[in-house]
Amino acid sequence: MQYTFIEILRRALDEELARDGAVHLLGEDVAAGGAFGVTRGLAQKYGDKRVRNTPISEAAITGLATGAALCGLKPVLELMFIDFATLAMDCLVNQTAKYRYMSGGQVAVPLVVRTQAGAAGGAAAQHSQSLEAWFIHVPGLVVVAPAAPAEAYGLLKSAIRLGDPVLFIEHKRLYTMKETLAEGAPLPEIGKARVARTGTDVTIIAYSAMVQSALEAAAELARVGVSGEVIDLRTLLPLDMTTVATSISKTHRVVIAHEAVLNGGVGAEIAARIGSELFDELDAPVGRVGCPFAPIPFAPGLEQALLPGSGAIVHAVRELLGAPAQARE
Repeated sequence: MQYTFIEILRRALDEELARDGAVHLLGEDVAAGGAFGVTRGLAQKYGDKRVRNTPISEAAITGLATGAALCGLKPVLELMFIDFATLAMDCLVNQTAKYRYMSGGQVAVPLVVRTQAGAAGGAAAQHSQSLEAWFIHVPGLVVVAPAAPAEAYGLLKSAIRLGDPVLFIEHKRLYTMKETLAEGAPLPEIGKARVARTGTDVTIIAYSAMVQSALEAAAELARVGVSGEVIDLRTLLPLDMTTVATSISKTHRVVIAHEAVLNGGVGAEIAARIGSELFDELDAPVGRVGCPFAPIPFAPGLEQALLPGSGAIVHAVRELLGAPAQARE
């Protein structure tokens, strides 16, 4: 059976609520389904004490969820849009992420913060950002960004069971994507990337929705005889540099792609690590694909023109290989 990204997240939450009485859902309108319908029907099944609506105050509900986690619960908090995580950053950065360290390992914060990121058609500059790089700068947090429904199912369950604070970033553009779920498959390990497509000529590193663009680019490159290996990072903090190194030692060329702006992005961190740890494996400079340094426009045509896609990845790969560059998609 195929599930949409939304349906498979709901199934994962349903199963974890049934499996562990410490799991609670909270957030703005979660009893009614949340902003995108992920939690629809769960309040009716588990009651309003375990699926709890909260006031519209990201700072307050993040503090509430952190306190609940410190007291032994396993809250799953939904923050509508990662843009609004800015209002919760004081708690996430200065409290939630620090408790395990500051207690000498005596206190854990088993909290998952689900949030939606990325541009998905006319949501404009305040509801379309990709701000994940802000959070990979914080020791004590785990940052997860699934690229497909089946991946999201396993990663969300793994995040809930991890025992540490996890920022779980869902790309809005993936919500209607459908995929079959392999029943009984082992849950993916947090902090472990996956090889989404094998190849020998170039490594394309991506995460979240850009993994789909990377796979499209690899298919296009294959038609002209270029074999691209696609790495889905899955987890941005911690980064799985072992899988990255294994791939680059085979291909000797790499392009890093993300929807966030290039300036200070996840790709910059990975490129720096590749440069310092894998320099001798490189036959060309590290290529990077990302959004230009500008807010996301409201007009759909302008939004589409700004966002990077498979064409931008193909362009970057062709430049690394010394082939004539094609127009950016």
